[in-house]
Amino acid sequence: MQDFFPAQYSTLSAKALKNYIAQAYNLKGFHCRLLIRNVSDTYILERDEEKYIFKIYRDSHRKLSEIEAEVELLNILKENGNSVSYPIKDIYGKQIQQFNAIEGIRNGILFSYAKGNVVLNLNDEQLKNIGKSTAKLHNTTSVISLKNERPQFNFQTTLFEPLKTLKPHFEEMQEEYQFLEEISNKVVRKFKDFDTDKFSFGYCHYDLFPKNFHFDTNGKITFFDFDFAGKGYLVNDLMSFLNHFFFHTINNLITIEQAEKDFKTCLNAYQQIRPLTFDEIEAIPYLGITFHIFFLKFFYDNYDDWSNAFLTPRYTKHRVGLIKKWVEMYCKF
Repeated sequence: MQDFFPAQYSTLSAKALKNYIAQAYNLKGFHCRLLIRNVSDTYILERDEEKYIFKIYRDSHRKLSEIEAEVELLNILKENGNSVSYPIKDIYGKQIQQFNAIEGIRNGILFSYAKGNVVLNLNDEQLKNIGKSTAKLHNTTSVISLKNERPQFNFQTTLFEPLKTLKPHFEEMQEEYQFLEEISNKVVRKFKDFDTDKFSFGYCHYDLFPKNFHFDTNGKITFFDFDFAGKGYLVNDLMSFLNHFFFHTINNLITIEQAEKDFKTCLNAYQQIRPLTFDEIEAIPYLGITFHIFFLKFFYDNYDDWSNAFLTPRYTKHRVGLIKKWVEMYCKF
């Protein structure tokens, strides 16, 4: 009988990780528990008021070179005074740990803890803080080039490849698939009206929802979870933040008028640090369509290890319905 049966996705023991981290980082007396089992697995280490986050990546989701690029990006952001959760060095100066799990090598990083809490109902000062802090991030990410590659966000990766990949998934949902094809073509044609040569380009977070930044009691913001960070138009970050208001609106948590006002407050604050062209602002809603189609592909790609609990035909039709609502609310074709 073999020693163990191969697995494609294991969950590493929190107790074993606690012991490993205690030795590797000289962090003794911490409690370690699994916080989120997701595309990557997140553990929290706690001792009195001191906290750290330990993240375990899946090789099928993030290759080592991509993780090294994320570490490089976060180090640069920290060095340039941006408030981000950053990788901690172990006693040997390493920032990436490797574990021989059942499914193979898994890479892990110990992150500083973003003090504070998620705030979903944002006031004007917090909205201004988000705008200015995001612009400061972009001041750094617009002028650097990482040694290792990160994902590219363009029409090939957010429209054409997703549609090709998703086609088998929509075999019995032809009407929905036809809509995605048609709306993608409309987005491409719409962008011919924009002077994209003047768009700011660089590394964007691409998942700038309130769940990915904390505010402390003094109002300081700290960004974290740069797992999707990649190269593209920097207004992609403002677009992903607009999605917060979109979901808040359709769930009747905020009025359309208040959502528009709040997003404008953030947008105006951003432009105090980094001006935007008229076309960049106009392009934000259309990039939202690419964002939703990109994540449909992401759900499909990660079906075996994560999304099989919810990626049903009913859910897929619901997501396509959300894209239709987005178009109705924000786009003019």
